[in-house]
Amino acid sequence: MPAQTLICHPATPAPAVSAIAVSAHFADDGALVLCYRLAAAPAALRLPAPQAPGPADNLWQYTCCEAFIAAVNDPAYQEFNFSPSGQWAAYRFSDYRQRDAAFQPAIAPCIELDGGADYLELRARLDAALLPNGRSLQLGLTAVIEAADGSKSYWALRHAAAQPDFHLRQSFALTLPRNTP
Repeated sequence: MPAQTLICHPATPAPAVSAIAVSAHFADDGALVLCYRLAAAPAALRLPAPQAPGPADNLWQYTCCEAFIAAVNDPAYQEFNFSPSGQWAAYRFSDYRQRDAAFQPAIAPCIELDGGADYLELRARLDAALLPNGRSLQLGLTAVIEAADGSKSYWALRHAAAQPDFHLRQSFALTLPRNTP
């Protein structure tokens, strides 16, 4: 599947970033592989310091790539946050913003970071055990970008409200069929 272009929410301009593209595909083992590519000089961004990989809350308050994932026609969904620091978060919701506080992911996502003078690339791999059941999944691919000056911009495949809200189901704009044997 070709890379999907994220759109900056009009209420949060981002002069430091010229584009964000995300590719998504299922690996042969059923894992979901996401690759976020930001066209920006890393020096123009405020990036969190590297940390030991592991779960952490509030990653979305800083530069962070995200994926909202649901089975087609199911109000339940999951949210994954991938920080350039190497930390991650995984949440499950039964419906719009109705978080299941007891949810513990079965396995950790894998995150890799790469960059150059004019780009930053974050790759995340979600084991099949982390994903909702269903023949096809609906994805809301998003990013929160913190510029060097501390301003934040919110990027998504689709924005469905006057203010950024990645939890709105109308923002889950990519349907991705699972590989079939």
